[in-house]
Amino acid sequence: MQIFNVKRDMGKRNFIWHNYFNCSLKYTAMGTLQQIHNWSITHNPRWLVVVRVALGLCLFIKGYTFMINSTQLDVLLQNTRLAAHNDAISIIVTWAHLLGGVLIIVGLFTRLAVALQLPILLGALIFITTQQGIFAAGSMFPLTVVIFLLLIFFLVEGGGRMSLDHFFKHHQA
Repeated sequence: MQIFNVKRDMGKRNFIWHNYFNCSLKYTAMGTLQQIHNWSITHNPRWLVVVRVALGLCLFIKGYTFMINSTQLDVLLQNTRLAAHNDAISIIVTWAHLLGGVLIIVGLFTRLAVALQLPILLGALIFITTQQGIFAAGSMFPLTVVIFLLLIFFLVEGGGRMSLDHFFKHHQA
């Protein structure tokens, strides 16, 4: 009988510890995200708009070059496992860069546009390193890494004060 009470007490302790851990983890994660958001609101320098627009322009120009010269993307995908879906991938990547670049430039759905660009850039990083090498002549690897890091930054930061996201958030009809 005493063994069952010990097990029941241990079960209660485990239940309480489990709930405390889950709740504290949830509040800690939400608290950290709230702190990042509050810092982003108070410490958003205006020069970040220039960086955001430059990032959007880079993505838009890359999408435009893929649209004009579709063989460039075909060559990158030629010796990969994705070669069978070459046409679909080239269309998706081209339009994702074009539309995502425009959305990032104007700051509309910035985090969503950035989140859609991240898998594309991650795939580009993987394909560039496997085919061309990291420091090969004419390699786009350093620029791709910089753009990938900027995408991660703007995923956290958002569009900032000078964006359509901010405008629509504070000027609702």
